Amino acid sequence: MKSSELKQKYLDFFKNKGHTIIPSASLIPVNDPSVLFNTAGMQPLVPFLIGQKHPQGKRLVNVQKCLRTVDFDNIGDDTHHTFFQMLGNWSLGDYFKKESIAWSFEFLTAQKWLSLPIDKLAFTVYQGDKVVPKDEESAEIWKSLGVFKDRIAYLGKDNFWSAGEKGPCGPSTEIFYWKSKSKTPKVFDASDNNWVEIWNNVFMTYNRKEDGTLEPLKQKNVDTGMGYERTLAALTGEQSAYETDLFLPLIKKIEELSKKTYASEKKNMRIIADHLRAAVFLIGDQNGIVPSNVDQGYVLRRLIRKAIRLGKLIGIGGCFTVQIAEIVVKEYKDSYPELHQNYSKILFELEKEEHKFNSTLEQGLKEFDKIAVQSKMISGKEAFLLFQSYGFPLEMTQELAVEKNIKVDAVGFKKEFEHHQELSRVGAEQKFKGGLSDASAETTKLHTATHILNEALRKVLKEDIKQRGSNITSERLRFDFNFDRKLTEDEIQKIEAEVNKVIKEKLEVVREEMPVEKAFQSGAHGEFGTKYPPKVSVYTVGKNYSKEICMGPHVKNTSELGRLKIIKEKSSATGIRRIKAVLEK
Repeated sequence: MKSSELKQKYLDFFKNKGHTIIPSASLIPVNDPSVLFNTAGMQPLVPFLIGQKHPQGKRLVNVQKCLRTVDFDNIGDDTHHTFFQMLGNWSLGDYFKKESIAWSFEFLTAQKWLSLPIDKLAFTVYQGDKVVPKDEESAEIWKSLGVFKDRIAYLGKDNFWSAGEKGPCGPSTEIFYWKSKSKTPKVFDASDNNWVEIWNNVFMTYNRKEDGTLEPLKQKNVDTGMGYERTLAALTGEQSAYETDLFLPLIKKIEELSKKTYASEKKNMRIIADHLRAAVFLIGDQNGIVPSNVDQGYVLRRLIRKAIRLGKLIGIGGCFTVQIAEIVVKEYKDSYPELHQNYSKILFELEKEEHKFNSTLEQGLKEFDKIAVQSKMISGKEAFLLFQSYGFPLEMTQELAVEKNIKVDAVGFKKEFEHHQELSRVGAEQKFKGGLSDASAETTKLHTATHILNEALRKVLKEDIKQRGSNITSERLRFDFNFDRKLTEDEIQKIEAEVNKVIKEKLEVVREEMPVEKAFQSGAHGEFGTKYPPKVSVYTVGKNYSKEICMGPHVKNTSELGRLKIIKEKSSATGIRRIKAVLEK
């Protein structure tokens, strides 16, 4: 089966079950400070999972672009990818366990759809705890469909899924596929790696409060996620997605450039293909980013540089990332036209980063020679310095050390590396602490203030200003817009005054649902580059002061906002300015 066929079958199946197809959201979360990237299909839908009405209805389906950094160390194995696609379907207070499980089973096993043999499938359900009961209902539904009880396992925390530290959550049932060519065992064993999880159906029944306790959700939801890459591998009989048409064109190019075979350099070639595919999607995203030393940009830089290091390790000379990127765009542009639209930017940023890193590598070699002259043993700290400051993987340092007839303290390096990871993890947890479902009063006010600010910028500066990104926490708003110079103090004061004038006018904020074409025809603004669904929510401030397509949430009247104060204005990228502002009481 071709990858495009799987995607189309999934969308067709759920469309037949009354679901509306919605577009993939950006990889870069909008107004969600709790995570660096969208890591699951449900993330952009959290406001609707906690009760906000979705303009497309109660049954939704899509293919969502996702990126996860927690699996960096597992990339190169059969099942993990940095960038991946999630097939997802949702019920927002509509159907529940019975329909969700029956439809999953039908899609997987029916001859018209995927036609997977039931003998190669297994299922897990939640074993329960002191608060949440054992999920006997899901187990009984699986049995009623013909599943033997030996293929159903009751598990703990892996079968209770949360959107974050707080917010919608609930027990789940997971579906596993036996990937080995050997005979499928009669009894399911979750610790056997031949069983690969391909689908997770979460039954969102609870809301996790600030103190960690659970309360019943106002509406029961179903949130499902099927790993596109993993399922494709299962359907094609391959050990991994790297042997499918999602990756083979990239692997063949890497073989050509390195003059090595995939069989001899399997793990390195997989990582190069994975990391550069992810880099292309991050740069080419509708809210695309560029390499930097902080946050999302740092993750992107790390991906590119590791791919370059491994490329050199397997014998690829010169700059090569652009050649791989060209193939990624060619293979994926039909599904993701933003890659074609941002083609020049993707190639420019990759080439720039590769030249920069090659220069750093030369400096690293000089540093290595300096260390090697002084000692017959490279310490763990020195090896880690070469890794962190110059991008030398331990393997590269060890190879260079062999040439100099000296040793490397690999154990000491590992300790330094683990210490660094722990510090990074704690730092990240502090920085991005919070939940996806932050719809607090403060955040809601700042959402509405952002709309007013957007219009105020157009009135004070120029008509053609467009939103180029935003990020809202409960403390402040951050807003990016197209403008080619620094704002003057006088302009900043005028913008503040315009926003605060609107707030004082006590204007109503009204939400309407309408077709996206009608929204734009009515004068509603949207975020630059964003692909909207056929039906959208439009928020209007006053009779017609500000009109924007938005998922919300918002206040009912501008009088609730207080007073806006701009605390910073600076450049965000070429031709893009960034404003940070707060609301004072």
